[in-house]
Amino acid sequence: MQAHDVPGLEGPDLKQGIDANAFEEGGIVLGYFGREPVVVAKSGGEFFAVGATCPHYGGPLAQGLVVDGTIRCPRHHACFSLRTGEVLSAPALDPIVPWALEHRAGRLFVIGKAKPCVPSPSAAPSDVRAIVIVGGGAAGQVAAETLRREGFSGALTMLSADSSPPCDRPNLSKDFLAGSAPEAWIPLRPREFFEDNRITLELGRKVTGLDIANRRVVTEGTAYSYDRLLLATGADPVALGVPGAELPHVHYLRTLADSRSIIRGAGRARQVVVIGGSFIGLEVAASLRARGLAVHVVAPELRPLERVFGAEVGDFVRTLHEAHGVVFHLGHKVQSIEPGRVFLDDGESLAADLVVAGVGVKPAVGLAELAGLATDRGVVVDRYLETSAPGVYAAGDIARWPDPNTGATIRVEHWAVAERHGRLAAQNILGKQVPCDVVPFFWSEHYDATLRYVGHAEKWDRLEIDGDLGNRDARVTYFLDDQALAVATVGRALESLRAEAEMEALRDRFVANSGGA
Repeated sequence: MQAHDVPGLEGPDLKQGIDANAFEEGGIVLGYFGREPVVVAKSGGEFFAVGATCPHYGGPLAQGLVVDGTIRCPRHHACFSLRTGEVLSAPALDPIVPWALEHRAGRLFVIGKAKPCVPSPSAAPSDVRAIVIVGGGAAGQVAAETLRREGFSGALTMLSADSSPPCDRPNLSKDFLAGSAPEAWIPLRPREFFEDNRITLELGRKVTGLDIANRRVVTEGTAYSYDRLLLATGADPVALGVPGAELPHVHYLRTLADSRSIIRGAGRARQVVVIGGSFIGLEVAASLRARGLAVHVVAPELRPLERVFGAEVGDFVRTLHEAHGVVFHLGHKVQSIEPGRVFLDDGESLAADLVVAGVGVKPAVGLAELAGLATDRGVVVDRYLETSAPGVYAAGDIARWPDPNTGATIRVEHWAVAERHGRLAAQNILGKQVPCDVVPFFWSEHYDATLRYVGHAEKWDRLEIDGDLGNRDARVTYFLDDQALAVATVGRALESLRAEAEMEALRDRFVANSGGA
């Protein structure tokens, strides 16, 4: 890129134009207009200009991927329309700015911001006047936003058992817990957002039952009528079943209140025991190491994360944490907890001023079961996320949906998946009949290393490693019966995006060959 004298901006001045002939299909050029960074991209033979920064934590779109009229962020796989800037895929909630381009004499000139393309409101079915969302997490939040964006003007109520508004849950175990992100970053939307969009957000409201026959949601003291219902109740941490698990220095992490409580405990602690080698447990370990605490991790597995990633990645993760001072006690379980100590099954005891349990979660399907909805290790939904009861939908951690890649039913506990479900559920509540074709994606951060994973492999019989995990430059592909089901990457953000796009293309071919079923 050419040098210029505008501090903090890179690339050419797009007012002065750039050579259109220098672009290959899928090419991206980062430049600026005035004092704003802008990317110019070529897709399908057309040229587009959009804002260069992903609204979800400032990801650099110039380092992303252009495919089929979209641009995708390399950090967390948010996807935007190049034509309109519209968000097409979570975790971003807001669009990027489209810019106007002129093509003159073989050069491309950015001439200013384009008029935002506001989607035409969709008319809701005539019998949909009131919608209730049970759950205040990612799926519920995105569903509520999408319903309003799609033009639904009726009564819209969110019932959340949490005491805090919908929040950025992944950050609770990452930067916020580590002390490097302020609490102001945590709410997904400010309080006034709900008022401005006429979303009735009821916090601390525990739902006690669903009256499917009469279309009512029952809480302690109040009943809410609905024409359509979305269940997005998420998952609950698995409780420790050992003596001492109820002691006040033992914590779980699911809500903002949980994270605050751990932070308060960390301020008084010197030594921490993390029970469980899960993603949450290891992210908590990394965050508390960043606060200077001594951290021990106890887990029954011989390698952390081996079930999901395999032995090689598990060894990489363990080595990474050990290099930052974490001490592992693998192949062991906690027998009991006392004030100041944790006792293991081999008789060893560990000093612990603070204990954090991360031994997994279970889908919160109790309401669905009581209401008689079909369940199978989750709430069973069809390809439109509708449950066995007409007009009742489920999304996020609780939903078990048919995977168009394999034909199997799957349930996935990923943040981005929950948000993408929320968007699809809202569209289908409004009668759009958009099939759930999500390619699962998640990321997990450990110190300065990020693991990205696309696809879904509940089981696999072979993996292939390209690159060197030790040098943080690797792609790991997981196969079952020679079909590639998932890809994990370290240090290869663009390759992760390409893997996701390839899986989407395979999914589309599968659906086409099966007659759209």
